[in-house]
Amino acid sequence: MSNPFKFDPKLDFSIERVIDAPVRLAWEALTRPEHLKQWYMPRQWGRVTNAELDLRPGGIVSIDIATADGKSFPNVGCILEAIPMQRLVWTSMLFPGYRPAVFDDVPITAIMAMESQGDGTRYVFTALHRDAADFEKDMASGWAEGTTIAVDQFVEHVLAMK
Repeated sequence: MSNPFKFDPKLDFSIERVIDAPVRLAWEALTRPEHLKQWYMPRQWGRVTNAELDLRPGGIVSIDIATADGKSFPNVGCILEAIPMQRLVWTSMLFPGYRPAVFDDVPITAIMAMESQGDGTRYVFTALHRDAADFEKDMASGWAEGTTIAVDQFVEHVLAMK
């Protein structure tokens, strides 16, 4: 699995898991809205109320969440790359169609890469941040904890699909 970027621990966050399931199931869980709803939001924190993906460069990634306290948060971004069974890249810094985004949250570019490893899948989630201030803000917010929980839920969901 090659990286199209240089990982910088002062700006980037990464989680790696080996899943005892084939790549095709991991890709399906990652790219189909009905599956995203099952794992994307930490269950104890809330739920996904709507998910939409158009897996082409410039396409939409939209994942709306509702927190346990009843607040709703729409999340809209732009697909940058979708290579089936290998890599999905999206950013919150752009809206669909590569239109510049306006938002109040910390912007990221998310890279989800996978490859076969024996009978299973090596899965790597990486979030690239704009600068050290954004990275620190995300780390202090609980975002990394929530993302780790979501990745664990992703693995659990893929295994349940077997």
